[in-house]
Amino acid sequence: MSAAIEPVQRRRSRAVSCGMGFFLMIAGSAVPAYAAQLSAPIAQLYTSVSIYPPTASAMTVCYGFGCRRRQMITFSAADRRALTQILGSGRGSAAAERAAVQRAVVWFDRRLGPLIGTSKRVARADFRARDDQHNFDCWDTTRNTTSLLLVLQDWNLLKHHTVGDPHYRGNVMALQTPHNTAVLVDRANHMEWVVDLWPRGYGEKPDVMPVQKWVKED
Repeated sequence: MSAAIEPVQRRRSRAVSCGMGFFLMIAGSAVPAYAAQLSAPIAQLYTSVSIYPPTASAMTVCYGFGCRRRQMITFSAADRRALTQILGSGRGSAAAERAAVQRAVVWFDRRLGPLIGTSKRVARADFRARDDQHNFDCWDTTRNTTSLLLVLQDWNLLKHHTVGDPHYRGNVMALQTPHNTAVLVDRANHMEWVVDLWPRGYGEKPDVMPVQKWVKED
């Protein structure tokens, strides 16, 4: 997987917490032509930090909390073969495909770690970690996981699911901290499933569970 580093610092606008982190909102971002195929919530993941959505061959990886650091990566033929093999193991059922998606996210996490230094990342990182060089907040993981899922979908590797809109939770009255996640939608019954990497450390499987369950967790 080749990579070219983009400028890493972004100016700050209004902040929305992620745990105790923040999400950068950039006003006046232009939507690329091919982003018109995306839902408004998914497109907002990219326009809000002034990056392009993924294509079939490349995507921008966000890290450093709120995409203050980013790196453009290009998928090689070997990368595509590896992901195709992983997703191929899950074509038998929707449950098997979700398990394959978990493995694909782990593969991607391990593929990125040596490139951008996130092999040192910790679970549930936010600005209190004081290490924006090696960590993702939940907006970074939501954006990166959604991008990876869109690439898999574009490659026709998702048989039982489509990529859904990201989900948010955060009930201050119940002491539930704000949090966001990527989502898959079951084609057969339209059930939404989160694919949430943020609560897990480097190389660990993301949480995959129904949205209805996820919104009730701490």
